[in-house]
Order: sequence, then structure tokens, then C-alpha cells
Amino acid sequence: MNVLTAAVHVAVCLLFPPLLLGIIVKVKAFFAGRVGAPVLQPYFDLLRLFRKGSVFSRTTTWVFKAGPVVSLVAVAFATLLMPLGGHEAPLAFGGDVVLFAYLLGLGRFFTIAAALDTGSAFEGMGAAREATFSALAEPGLFLGLMVLVRKVGVASLSALLGTDAVQRAWSETGGALVLVAVSFFVVLLVENSRIPVDDPNTHLELTMIHEVMVLDHSGPGFGAILYGASLKLFVLGALVVGVVYPFSTGNTWADWGLFLVAMAALAVGVGIVESIMARLRLLHVPRLLVAASILSVFGIILAR
Repeated sequence: MNVLTAAVHVAVCLLFPPLLLGIIVKVKAFFAGRVGAPVLQPYFDLLRLFRKGSVFSRTTTWVFKAGPVVSLVAVAFATLLMPLGGHEAPLAFGGDVVLFAYLLGLGRFFTIAAALDTGSAFEGMGAAREATFSALAEPGLFLGLMVLVRKVGVASLSALLGTDAVQRAWSETGGALVLVAVSFFVVLLVENSRIPVDDPNTHLELTMIHEVMVLDHSGPGFGAILYGASLKLFVLGALVVGVVYPFSTGNTWADWGLFLVAMAALAVGVGIVESIMARLRLLHVPRLLVAASILSVFGIILAR
């Protein structure tokens, strides 16, 4: 990977993710018959939060302060392992799929630990739900990646999501990749606390999951949480796009442009799902995650 491509990769990962949240909000406003906030509103929200001060409870320790920082850094590092637009990732090596999954897990762990550090039973309830759903989402992610590893033979994201590798997999076992794409999309909704699993805008105490864990954060810490959430949406969205859109024009800049368009289309899709579906009851969410894992298992069988 040349220096220019690496620089573009880092710039896209740093600047584009909040736009996805703005697109989702705009699509949901359209379905609700409202004008909605500007697409660039997430950027303004982040700037406002980073200019504010922070308030910390006397009952919290360093874990509470470290939670947003470690979560953000872990997800940001994961973006360096994800190939974008048909280009190899800045960091690529055999077995990086495992590091990718557990970087996301590390960020999630510190978010949960920060919530528990407040000593609030309310935030502990949300942390318990988050841990349960995440444990059920990881098999869907790993089993889906196993389908690609089975076809390519290398456990590296840059090899698995390379244009030639995915095109060959589509031509040989397209049905398996359809199942994997659906499974990854479910994992994306779960990991990013979107409807039908969770509602990022909810204020109902008994139904809150992710939002309840970050209630005590403020200022730059809360800004880091929101920015980290947009990064996680971006990196998991790139995983879905890498499976669904394995084409290359041969022009580097055109490929980057088409990748960004595909990511925007994915955000529109998430907004449509959130607009036409109701939130599932908590008892039904594990069934959705088990179904995602079963789809990946069927993908492994078809990929033989």
C-alpha cells in the first residue's frame, strides 16, 4: 500500500463516519414526514461536546474516564485493519480477523466497565443487556468470516475482502455470500444499537440498552462515545459493503467515490429498516441473533 492510499484511508475513516448518522436521521425524518436535522448535524454536535467541560461523579474511578477513550481508540485501530474501496488496509497480516473482532470486543468491554463503575443499578441493567447481546452477536460475525476464509484460505481481512477474492466467491457460491451479507447486517444493527434491537433515541427506562450505559458521561467523554459509535457503524458497514459490492473500476479515485456512495446507500438502508420496523421485545432479540448465526452456518455448508 502506497502512502497516498494509506492517507486517503485514514482521512475517510476519520471524516466520513459521522455523516452516516446524519443520513440515517434524515431518512427517518423523511419517513416521518418531517424535515429533520441537517445531514451534517452530527459534526456540529461533536464540536459542541468537545468544547464543553466534563462532570464526574465522586463514586467513579479512572475506569469511568478511561472507558470512552479506550473504546474510541480500539474502534479507530480496527478501521486500520479494514480494507476500503477495494484497497488493501494499512495494517494487514494473517489472522487479523481475530484482532479485528476483539478490538471491537475491547471497546465494548470498557464501555460496559465504565457503566458499572458508576455504581448505578440502572446502568448495570443496560450493561448486562449489552453483554448478553454482544456475546450472541460474535458467533454470527466469526461464522460469517469463516465462510470467506473457507473460500480464500487466508484469515486476513484484506485478502478476504479483496475484489478478486469476493468476485470469485460470488461466481462460485453466491448463495453463501447472500446469507453472510444478511448475517453481517444483523450484526451491524446489534453492535450499533439500532432498531429493531435497540433505539438510540429512546428515553424509556425499561427498554434502554446502550444509551443507559452512557447517561453519566458528558462533554468530551460523551463526544468520544458518539464519535466511536459512528466509527463502529462505519467499520461494520464497510464489512457489509465489502461482501455485497466486490467490484472495481480500475481507477483508484473512482473506486473511493463508489465506496462512499455504497456506504451512504447502506446508511439509507439502515434508516429505512428503522422507519418500517418496530423495536423487538428483549426476549426476541436473542432469536434474531441465533438466526444470524444459523445463516452463517448455512453459508459455511454452501461454501464447500
